[in-house]
Amino acid sequence: VRPERWLILSPPASPGASAALWQAACAGVGAALDLSAGLAVLHLAGPAAREVLARGCRLDLDPGAFPVRAAAATVMAQLSVTLAALPSGLLLLTPASTARDMREWLACTAKPFGLTPRSDLNLVDLCGDPCS
Repeated sequence: VRPERWLILSPPASPGASAALWQAACAGVGAALDLSAGLAVLHLAGPAAREVLARGCRLDLDPGAFPVRAAAATVMAQLSVTLAALPSGLLLLTPASTARDMREWLACTAKPFGLTPRSDLNLVDLCGDPCS
């Protein structure tokens, strides 16, 4: 995500379970933190997803520059985000406190592309399936 910081995505688990597993695996060389309660997760898929995000993102989102499995912390539409490229699309993680602003920006930006937000898609597992 940035120098000396990694993003680990895992399927939903009980609070702290994934962090505890990674904390044990990284003992002595790093620390693992569970930030999921403080983040909102948004998933964008489809042929226009990268173009929509590029309108407010400082990263080069071309698949050659930002391939599947890439992740980066950046600012998008003046909001802090962590962006990850998955086989199923692009995952945006933003502080829960700014999630509403991010959703509103995405809805406005995606409108010219004929895309509409799905209110039922809040969390996404690694397979790209909606979770409740």
